[in-house]
Amino acid sequence: MTKEKRNRGWYGKLDKDGFIHRSWMKNQGFPDHAFDGRPVIGICNTWSELTPCNSGLRDLAEGVKRGVWEAGGFPVEFPVMSLGETQMKPTAMLFRNLLAMDVEESIRAYGMDGVVLLGGCDKTTPGQLMGAASVDLPAIVVSSGPMLNGKWQGKDIGSGTDVWKFSEAVRAGEMTLQDFMAAESGMSRSKGVCMTMGTASTMASLVEAMGMSLPTNAALPAVDARRMALAHLTGKRIVEMVEEDLKPSDILTKQAFENAILANAAVGGSTNAVVHLLALAGRVGIDLTLKDFEIGGEIPLLVNCMPSGTYLMEDFCYAGGMPVVLNELKDKLRSAKTVLGGDISAYAEGAECWNRDVIHSIDAPLKPAAGLRVLRGNLAPRGAIVKPSAATDALLEHEAEAYVFENIEDLKANIDHEDLPVTADTILVLKGCGPKGYPGMPELGNMPIPAKLVKEGVRDMVRISDARMSGTAFGTVILHVSPEANDGGTLALVQTGDRIKVSASNGQLELLVPEAELEARRANWTPEPPHYTRGYAKMYIDHVLQADQGADLDFLVGKDTRPVTRESH
Repeated sequence: MTKEKRNRGWYGKLDKDGFIHRSWMKNQGFPDHAFDGRPVIGICNTWSELTPCNSGLRDLAEGVKRGVWEAGGFPVEFPVMSLGETQMKPTAMLFRNLLAMDVEESIRAYGMDGVVLLGGCDKTTPGQLMGAASVDLPAIVVSSGPMLNGKWQGKDIGSGTDVWKFSEAVRAGEMTLQDFMAAESGMSRSKGVCMTMGTASTMASLVEAMGMSLPTNAALPAVDARRMALAHLTGKRIVEMVEEDLKPSDILTKQAFENAILANAAVGGSTNAVVHLLALAGRVGIDLTLKDFEIGGEIPLLVNCMPSGTYLMEDFCYAGGMPVVLNELKDKLRSAKTVLGGDISAYAEGAECWNRDVIHSIDAPLKPAAGLRVLRGNLAPRGAIVKPSAATDALLEHEAEAYVFENIEDLKANIDHEDLPVTADTILVLKGCGPKGYPGMPELGNMPIPAKLVKEGVRDMVRISDARMSGTAFGTVILHVSPEANDGGTLALVQTGDRIKVSASNGQLELLVPEAELEARRANWTPEPPHYTRGYAKMYIDHVLQADQGADLDFLVGKDTRPVTRESH
């Protein structure tokens, strides 16, 4: 017996309420038969001119609509908040949970049977998935896709990764400001997300590895006609998913999350994937912890893309993309259902690699055991993370004195002082940049190298904070220290001159200060006053969980699949 469509509660009633729902929709020119009980498919669009990564989504929505109509559905596009990582202050991460609320409540309030999530820029993909998973209607993702390779002075350049390198070169006097400004115009040559393996492309890759999109979604360039064709096929497939009642809860199993962790290691993915996967798992009731990320520790790096490698996402696409990576991981992947209804192994069938310098084989990887490392100790009792594939190997085992910046203003005011008492061995520590502290946990963990050391040729140091870092960034950067300083974590007690020990191989992060001294410091510690006292930001500070729990809001964990029963008329 076919399950009655959810939209019948809006468009199937032969009474005043049904009249209102149908009649007002008809002012857009929809004919009677659009309301004949066919699946209503919401197209959740984060298009915005203020989110350049997502600026192609208005076109992709038309492709989705074609597919929905072809399959006998009724497509309806709706907007939600758009999070432009490169444009928003204080940080887009502050608003990921607000986007998730917007998506969840929009899906719940409107008469749709399934939803296509159109996103791309870093926080839009996880925010949309969190919201959709919380309602648990059939859902599928179409990513905006990466930009074309950047070009400057006859070579490829990558968004984010080369920005950091160019900026340090200017500070060191190795690059002119004129060249720096010229590179700006060549960096972003088309619509789309960062063409490095930053957070946006990482999340698109993990969505594919989790089976929440069609194959090849991750790497097709934003302006490639094949992405429009993919949107069309996705629109067709979501109608079938509604008929099959195939929901996120059927796909987002523990095995799917484990596949995402394995894939993240293989592609050299962003550290931001950790907080997003933890938050998403909380929405679908999966017991995912930082310990689970340790399964990626022994996975080799296969994808030679910036910031962990040399190439860019356009090259990754032409080499075969995620199907090739999944094929290389086939003996390690867990069995898990996908939006196609079958097992994730089907995504790898017939995958061929066209460039082994871009996608290495698992038998001849780019780097061995390159997955994220989880660190613990008295400095991070609930955990911290580091990305070995983007770090300096020699610094992953390190002990030295700390130099402490109490907040981001302290860092900006002092990092370039010529008399800053630091050496290349010093461990830089930044406080006050966690979920509550900034607020929103900004991408400031990859602190700049002190100017006097940059001039000496130093390009990497151990850096520790409760912040995040851009997926396009690189360096020996220890992130997401939990609990954060503003929540009373040990990080708040670190003083300049304290010795810290880091051992990635042993998963260790220790502040080498006697416990009695730490207790005395704790007794004299007072938290920094909140930076925001009203609106959503205040609600965020009051309710945000720590990084090891995904930095979701405490009252949003879990889902609510109850039907809406009250009418507004």
